[in-house]
This record gives sequence, structure tokens and C-alpha cells, in this order.
Amino acid sequence: MAQISRYPFFRHLRSERSRHLIHFRGGKRKRSGRGLAFWFLPMTSSVVEVPTDDRDLPFLFHARSRDFQDVTVQGAVTYRVADPEALAERVDFTVDLASGRHREQPLDKIADLFTQRAQQLAIDHVAEREVRELLAGGLEPVRERIAAGLIASDELAGLGLEIAAVGVASVAPSAELEKALQTPALEEIQQSADQAMFERRAVAVEKERAIAENELENQIELAAREARLIEERGANDRRRAEESAAALAIEAEAVCARRRRDGGAFASASRTSSAARADGIALVEGARVDAEERRMELVKDLPSHALMGLAAREFAGKLRRVDRLHLAPDSIGPLLADLVEAGSKALGGQQKGA
Repeated sequence: MAQISRYPFFRHLRSERSRHLIHFRGGKRKRSGRGLAFWFLPMTSSVVEVPTDDRDLPFLFHARSRDFQDVTVQGAVTYRVADPEALAERVDFTVDLASGRHREQPLDKIADLFTQRAQQLAIDHVAEREVRELLAGGLEPVRERIAAGLIASDELAGLGLEIAAVGVASVAPSAELEKALQTPALEEIQQSADQAMFERRAVAVEKERAIAENELENQIELAAREARLIEERGANDRRRAEESAAALAIEAEAVCARRRRDGGAFASASRTSSAARADGIALVEGARVDAEERRMELVKDLPSHALMGLAAREFAGKLRRVDRLHLAPDSIGPLLADLVEAGSKALGGQQKGA
């Protein structure tokens, strides 16, 4: 925006380096250029200010693809004024001499012009392709189509406008379509992830199997070593037993030799002692048999009551204790009679002897 200083009869105008000023006085062009500063009379002057710096124009277009799917194209166009005087001839950039602002909205008109041209180019590009092709192609084909169309536009060139750059930020379908298109890719990615997980598990299982086999081989080796150890211990025990048996055999042979050496005297002494013991036993038994025979000869002629008396005496000598004795009347009478008779005979004999 131009800076205008007001004085009683004159005005002073100063502009920036990026502004192109055209001063008309009396309907004729007085001066033209960038960053001018000059005095003028407001009653006879007219000033045009055209910005020559780069201008960014964002855009957002909705288009339909060949397969009737809604697609949104978002980006920006950067342009500049290449011929300010040509543009000033077609668009009104007149400045209000009181405030220094444009009387109209020339930049909005230029923005509408660029938007219409870029939108038409984007719609044509989208309409010629299916949505999958658009998404697979990416942003560069859309950007090239818009840039080429704007640069080749005779209308923009006739206005003195120049395209500095064209950028496309996104080419996106509707949210529902995008979700539907993402589903196969997500499924494929998920399958890849599952496959990777399965492969990791397979590798882990293989490693575990290798570890188990290694442990089993170690156990087999330890068992083999243990078997060899047991075999060696058994061999040592057998050798030890054989040595012990040999020592015992040697000792037994020595004992036998000593016994054979001492056997003569010991055998003769044993035979003598045995003979003496046998002779003693024979004499004692013979005396006992003779005494028993004589006793039997003495008592074989005795009456029954005497035999009963002797038996009672023998029986009384063997008894240690008598708790109860029962005598019936029918047995006492004959016994007493026999005893009296025996006593009488004994007394009679004694008297005869006296």
C-alpha cells in the first residue's frame, strides 16, 4: 500500500520496492516504475499501484473420477505480475489518493481467475481417470497438469501474469471410499505381519528344538560316560574281590598246612581222651544196670501192699507240694488192713531175731 502524505495543496506519495507505480496527470502517463516517490496535485493526478511480488493462492477442489467417485484436490498456486502495465490496462489498480488503498479489489479478481482455471484443469484430470489410478499415480501428475495448463493459458499471459510454482498437497477420495480402499492394503499388511510372526515363531521353535536336541545329546553323552564309569567301577570291584579271594585262599592254605602239620599229635590226644571217656561211661552204665537188676530181684517177690508202699514213697519223694488229698472210705479200709498186717509181720520177725 502506498504511503501518501497530505499537505494544503500538494500530496507526497512513496511506495515499496515491490510495488509498481504508474502516475497519470491530465490523463497522460507521467511516470512509471517501482518504488517511486514523488509530489503530485490531487486534483489533476491519478495513481495506479500494481504489486509485483510473488503471491500464494491456495485452492481446494472437489471433482469426480471416471468411476463416479468424489475426489478432493488440495494445493496452492504461486504467481507474479510479469507485465504490470499490461495488467493495469485490464484490471483496475487505481489508488485512493486520500488513504493510499485500492478503490477496487483487483487481487480478488486475479485470485478468482486463477482458481477457475486451476479448478477446470484439476477436474479434467480427475474425470479422465479412475480413482485407483489417481491414487496410484500420486500428486505429481495432477500438479503437472495444472501447472502446464496455467502456463499455456493465453488469457493469463495476456494479463501479464506469470506462474511461479504449482503445488498439490493431497488427492484424496471420500472418507468411506478411503476406508474401503485401505481395507485390502490393511489386510495385506496384517497378513504380512502375521506371516512375519509365524516365521519368528517357526524360528523360535526351531531354536528350541535345536536346544532340546543339544540337551538330549549332552544327556546321552553323560549317560555313556556314566556307563563307562560304572563298568570301570565294576571291573575294579571284581579285581578287588579276586585279590581278596586270592588272599583268603592263600590264608586258608596256610591254615590247612598248619593243621596238617599239627594234626598228628592233636588226633592222637583226641583219640585217647575219647577212649577214656567212653570207658568211664561204660563202667557207670554197667554199674547202674547191675543195681537196677538187683533191685528188681528184691522186689519181684514182694506182696502187692509192699509194692504200693514203695511206689508211694517213690512218688512222695518226687512231689514238692500237696495241696489236697482225697481218700474214700472204701479204699482206706483195705489199705489200713494191709498196713496193720505188714506191721505185724515186721514185729514178729524182729522178735524172732532177738
